[in-house]
Amino acid sequence: MDYKNFVHGLIQNLIDQDGSDLHLGVGRKPAIRINGQLVFLVNSNVMTDADMLGILGTFINPERYKKFVETKSSDFSANLNDGKVQLRGNAFFQRGMICIAIRLVPKPKSFEELNLPLILKDFSRKKQGFFLVVGPVGQGKSTTLSTMINMINAETAAHIITIEDPIEFIYQPERSIIDQREIGVDTEDFVGALKAAFREDANVLLIGEMRDADTISAAVTAAETGHLVLSTLHTNNASQTIDRIIDSFSASQQGQIRLQLASSLLGIFSQRLIPRISGGRIPAYELLINNKAVANLIREKRTHEIDTVIETSSHEGMIDMNRSLIDLVQRGEISLDIAYEYSINPKALEQMF
Repeated sequence: MDYKNFVHGLIQNLIDQDGSDLHLGVGRKPAIRINGQLVFLVNSNVMTDADMLGILGTFINPERYKKFVETKSSDFSANLNDGKVQLRGNAFFQRGMICIAIRLVPKPKSFEELNLPLILKDFSRKKQGFFLVVGPVGQGKSTTLSTMINMINAETAAHIITIEDPIEFIYQPERSIIDQREIGVDTEDFVGALKAAFREDANVLLIGEMRDADTISAAVTAAETGHLVLSTLHTNNASQTIDRIIDSFSASQQGQIRLQLASSLLGIFSQRLIPRISGGRIPAYELLINNKAVANLIREKRTHEIDTVIETSSHEGMIDMNRSLIDLVQRGEISLDIAYEYSINPKALEQMF
């Protein structure tokens, strides 16, 4: 079988169906995710071991395959149609058999096209500080960050360095210089790449994901020393994000990271993609802006009070997730049942109607 053409056909089907992800595994038919739901391609054949080896060979070379067998997992990125289609994927084993999950990287869009709050433009124009986009997997975090990078690229003559595993969006330099470094290809790890960025005259750093205390520490230090640092975490809201960051450090280090975070944090944007009544998905979100009150709560170990600050600070531009959900209901974008389903605090949501 010509596995390259086979993969191209599956990806084209994913695009035609307006899907987001493709799932392949031995002993089952391919499946795609459409508006958050998995749909099996009933007209396709069940994948075999030979099929999965052939498909994986179209994405990674023999050297990376050898490492995949050793580590049992491999992240990769690829592009099709002369770079017009960007993909990111992960190959892994289950019960000793190869599986592959591939995500279709969305094309660059504006804040308006993505239905994101325009206040995010203000954070994109900052010269230094630490800004996080958080939420579960598959909620558009990378797309939001790419929109911020594209805006910086269009407006500012800056040196932007991205550190990713793997590279997702491919940026075309406009006013900025954009250097994209992939873990395992261009650099050994996030920490090493971050430390090197201090010697590379960078203005903006995009860290694909903060996975450990060393990476977080290097990122916060970069934000303190004149860089705009953008990154993601798999957390549910702003207060949980701050706790997760602090808890990743030992007890003896937590006091220091609290002080650093209180002074360097710009904001935390948490987002969810919610099923629309008209089809597709639309974001609901929470936005924390680090003001004096928030900084004091971080320093004084009172992060449990941050949710209240967000709820009562809309006049400063902060956005409460429940308020965002109510707005979508009132605009006829989502149903009330869906709002309750996606609310982190349904009891508080009920009291707001």
